[in-house]
Amino acid sequence: MQSTSVFRPTSVFGHVVVLALALLVPAIGSAAEHFRTLYLVRHGAYEPNPKANPDLGPSLAPLGIAQARLIAARLEGMPVHFDSITSSTMARARETAAVIHESLANVPLDSSPLLSECTPPTSRPLPGETDAELTACANRLDTVFAKRFSPPTDADRNEVLVCHGNVIRYLVMKALHQDTKDWLAMTVAHASLTIIRVRADGSMTVLGVGDVGHIPPNMVSWGTQADPQLVTPK
Repeated sequence: MQSTSVFRPTSVFGHVVVLALALLVPAIGSAAEHFRTLYLVRHGAYEPNPKANPDLGPSLAPLGIAQARLIAARLEGMPVHFDSITSSTMARARETAAVIHESLANVPLDSSPLLSECTPPTSRPLPGETDAELTACANRLDTVFAKRFSPPTDADRNEVLVCHGNVIRYLVMKALHQDTKDWLAMTVAHASLTIIRVRADGSMTVLGVGDVGHIPPNMVSWGTQADPQLVTPK
């Protein structure tokens, strides 16, 4: 009698399962890569006030408060758990962070003078700044970069930094490994969002610079004479 082979699907399935598990073992045994992602927010538009304390600067204008609420809604809608919100100690940044904190009330809020506005050295001469002031600014922002743009240790981190235009542009140039003196070649609008991700090996990816997708075009401002104004009824 001629013998016939019998197809045993359960046996084949078993081999497939064993092979799949064998392939998964290295992945399960290896440590997952963690990221530190920094969300840099420029403060909202502010009221010019030459009499303001030079260390604190002027407060937000009505337009700046509205912009702060828009970036707050943008951050709140992200599918991300934020670990911290840190602002500079200047009034416009602290006020912007306070508005954001209303929407992210469970996220710890803090401030740091290291994030305050200053002018680092540039490839174009700027009037009114001494070499000592420019160098001191660069040294301070280098400290910020070394401290905050570091790999995470044992978990993903998502951190909001509410600061200033010069600060953000300088840090972007550092993250891109470009000449930091070229920071004036870019600009970021009020309440814009810049995102930089730090990998476990210390390498970085700039995911976006000066994003204003959350702000209607007629409310976008940059800090120039052409900026729109938001008038509130009295």
